[in-house]
Amino acid sequence: MAIEVSDRAREWLKNKGGVATVRLSPRHGCCGGGADIAVAEARAPEAPERYTRLDLDGVAVHIDPTLVDQGLRLDVEGFLGLRHLFVEGASPTRPKE
Repeated sequence: MAIEVSDRAREWLKNKGGVATVRLSPRHGCCGGGADIAVAEARAPEAPERYTRLDLDGVAVHIDPTLVDQGLRLDVEGFLGLRHLFVEGASPTRPKE
């Protein structure tokens, strides 16, 4: 499977509009190093044509093609109105273009 969505995340996303984006986000270290980290957001991407769309039990997940089949899992954490979506699993560093 391209990505697993927990039951808890699926229900939370349905209440937030039923769409999620999983993308790579560059993070920079204090001494010039950097890495791409997989992040999840409860919204549609700005450029959906750049993503692979998956329809998973009533939730549309737009996933960066480099993250497909990387064993990622979407879940939510927090409590009450302070819950947020997160992605866990390995994420590769984006190849330099």
